Amino acid sequence: MGRGKFKGKPTGKRQFSTPEEMLSGSSSRPRTFKREEAAYEEEKAEEESGEESGEESGDEESDQRRKGTEGLISIENPNLVKPKNLKAKDLDMGKTTELSRREREELEKQRAHERYMRLQEQGKTEQARKDLERLTLIRQQRAEAAKKREEEKAAKEQKKAEAKK
Repeated sequence: MGRGKFKGKPTGKRQFSTPEEMLSGSSSRPRTFKREEAAYEEEKAEEESGEESGEESGDEESDQRRKGTEGLISIENPNLVKPKNLKAKDLDMGKTTELSRREREELEKQRAHERYMRLQEQGKTEQARKDLERLTLIRQQRAEAAKKREEEKAAKEQKKAEAKK
């Protein structure tokens, strides 16, 4: 007969309490468990009611409580970077921030590339002139090839017409 998912242990087999035992309170769980659970729920309820009544007082208490000797000795650490929380209304919109060297170079590079592309579109750069010359040459070659094909086709048709006569 199968034992199910769990293997038997040398200390004894597993015991599960049935729903009837749980309702009657005669389950094999320790009695202290119910007390601990009730105490935990009471603490939770107190915290929730405390948060609703005095939200601001909790912030002040957390500021006053410090770890270790911080409450006893005031130390100014010059290397400590305090987080700066700026609000939107405190920001100075007229003030311009200076860019770093890398950011400045990146912006200059982008502007130069945009300027070059504008000139390229207008055909004013050396590369654009070479490209246009190459394009005109290719168009000319294609036109000549098309004309030659048409002449050969016309000559073929003329030969066929003479052969039929």
